[in-house]
Amino acid sequence: MLDASSLLKIVRNIAWVGVVVALVAFGLGYWRANQLQSGNSPADVSQLVGGPFELTDSKGRKITEKDFLGRPLLVFFGFTHCPDVCPTTLFEATTWLKALGSDADRLQVLFVSVDPARDTQELLDTYLQAFDSRIRAATGTKAQIDAMVQAYKATYRFVPTSAGNYTVDHTALMFMLDSRGRFVGTIDYHEKQEVALQKLKRLISISSL
Repeated sequence: MLDASSLLKIVRNIAWVGVVVALVAFGLGYWRANQLQSGNSPADVSQLVGGPFELTDSKGRKITEKDFLGRPLLVFFGFTHCPDVCPTTLFEATTWLKALGSDADRLQVLFVSVDPARDTQELLDTYLQAFDSRIRAATGTKAQIDAMVQAYKATYRFVPTSAGNYTVDHTALMFMLDSRGRFVGTIDYHEKQEVALQKLKRLISISSL
């Protein structure tokens, strides 16, 4: 038989478990209430990033988000004079496409320049030659770029340099959209290749459903 001291200890442990469970339930309830109050449930996340856009690609063709429906899409914002992040990201995208084999043909990649003053159609076309031929590039007017950047919850800003020129700070993420144009996640700058490939395979898989 349990003595009074042992029985009291058991009761106290049960009480603490009850407190923890209650706190967790309260926390989840509070989080859910905030989600509902703001109108954003977890199922709405795909609607918070991305959307319509209008740009001109490196071949001079007008493009919109509708041109990419039917296959998953990766979107990356940058500029051709970028010293490291942009070429590194596009090179990594090239290695991903190679590693995916035949599945790479089911994936689209779009590089969006936020520096239209320097990134002309001809320069973008030349710049792409260093990477996989399936990667496309586009830019637009400042209004078109700003609208797309805002829709993707990305950022960019021009920063003067000591040489009297400028560089551009920008979001260094690859945005993933499914075949319906719905946002499903991101690939971080310098993401490990095995992790990036897992994300891409899943993206291709869910886009085939």
